[in-house]
This record gives sequence, structure tokens and C-alpha cells, in this order.
Amino acid sequence: MVRIEATYDGNLRCTSTHLPSGTELVTDAPVDNSGKGESFSPTDLLATSMLTCIMTIIGIRANARALNVTGMKGSVEKTMASNPRRISKLEIKINLPKEIDLQDRSWLISEGCNCPVCLSVSESMEIDITFE
Repeated sequence: MVRIEATYDGNLRCTSTHLPSGTELVTDAPVDNSGKGESFSPTDLLATSMLTCIMTIIGIRANARALNVTGMKGSVEKTMASNPRRISKLEIKINLPKEIDLQDRSWLISEGCNCPVCLSVSESMEIDITFE
């Protein structure tokens, strides 16, 4: 179990601390929701969590087969909906290294798409994952 503590700093900004490491993370409300947009918003973190979770699971599975995925790159685009305000869609793109053969690539994609964040989000959110 991991504990994270947060403080509301005012002006729609929070500072969270990952207690095991002491690492701090600042969030700010987005411009389209009364904020300054000077840092990740909470919904940006959810989008980032999904992208990096998929990439991390691919890295874990790759290590198990001695595959090198160093240099893998990814991006995520978040679409918001209103009434209620929520993330309606995440478009994720991941580029695996070209040196990985087709069979290993297929296995890594399958494993990555079953990451804990993917399995935890609402089924009402549209998720489009593309591997290039």
C-alpha cells in the first residue's frame, strides 16, 4: 500500500507528496475550468497514468523475455466532456522499437493493454490505443 498526501495551496493548486520517496507533484486547474493551467491538471494525471502504466507493463514484460524496449515513446490526447465534466476519450499512441519481432510485439501489446490503470477506469470512457 502506498500513501500520498496532498495540500491545497490556494488558487486551484495542490501539492501532493509520494510519502515513500518524498517526491512532490503540483497540480493546477486547467484554463478551461477557472485555473491557470501552469501544471498538470488532475485529469491530465489520469491520462498520463494510463499512458505510462501501459509503457511500464510493456517494460516489465519485455524484461521477462530479455527484450530491449528502451527508447519506446508514447503520447496521449485527452478529450473532455461536460454535464458531468469528465474525461470522455483518451487517444494513446505508443511507438515500440522497430527491432522487436512481430510475435514479441503482439505479445507486448496484449500485455500492455491489460495494465492496472486500463482495468480501473470507467467503461464509459472511450479508449483508443494505437501501436506504431
